[in-house]
Amino acid sequence: MGKLQDKVAVVTGAGRGIGKAIAERFAAEGAKVAVISRTEANAQSAADAINAGHPGAAKAYAVDVADATATAELGKKILEDFGKVEILVNNAGVTKDGLLLRMSEDDWDAVLDTNLKGAFNMVKAVQRSILKQKGARIINISSVIGLIGNAGQANYAASKAGLIGFTKSLAREFAGRGVTANAIAPGFITTDMTHVLNDQLKEEILKKIPLGDFGNAEDIANTAMFLASDDGRYVTGQVIAVDGGMVM
Repeated sequence: MGKLQDKVAVVTGAGRGIGKAIAERFAAEGAKVAVISRTEANAQSAADAINAGHPGAAKAYAVDVADATATAELGKKILEDFGKVEILVNNAGVTKDGLLLRMSEDDWDAVLDTNLKGAFNMVKAVQRSILKQKGARIINISSVIGLIGNAGQANYAASKAGLIGFTKSLAREFAGRGVTANAIAPGFITTDMTHVLNDQLKEEILKKIPLGDFGNAEDIANTAMFLASDDGRYVTGQVIAVDGGMVM
């Protein structure tokens, strides 16, 4: 019996990277997982990979979480397919980096709409089911950039800092129903987002990480697993930085 046996989890941004690793970890612990990506192909590919090792554990869905109407419809579909939602992981995120002087309103809106409003949309879409389930969990994937800021990422930093405030408010509002809400703030994790960094920049970043190494998606999945399981039942309203000590 896994730690999430027969629980129903929803993971956004699960087509690749951190989201996919979280979905895979949850399935390995016995959960049924709604794998959500903006593109049908990525969602299906991730679900197929999970089902190869854990038959019937994953189902693919495609939605743009920034679209409130589409997300609400998706919530209904997931509840029709699974009957309930006990764990929600808001991981969907985008970047549109640039110095503030040159940042367009569209670049600002696109990042805030996906990273922050998208989490709000997903919570609204499944909250009735979440609030009915004993020991339900909401896990929002923030970033160390939301804690310390970063030149050229004002939009991203604002969205991830906003996610932290959103998480703490959810924790207070939902605590009476036994629902926990926490945020994970990944540091520099080896994903598609970091592959674009040149070697010199990677060296500069490594100097700021006391453990002297980048993290991997599994490190984030392990933390999400702790928060989603009974092991994390008494943790709520927290921001856990998984960053090799970068922002201690």
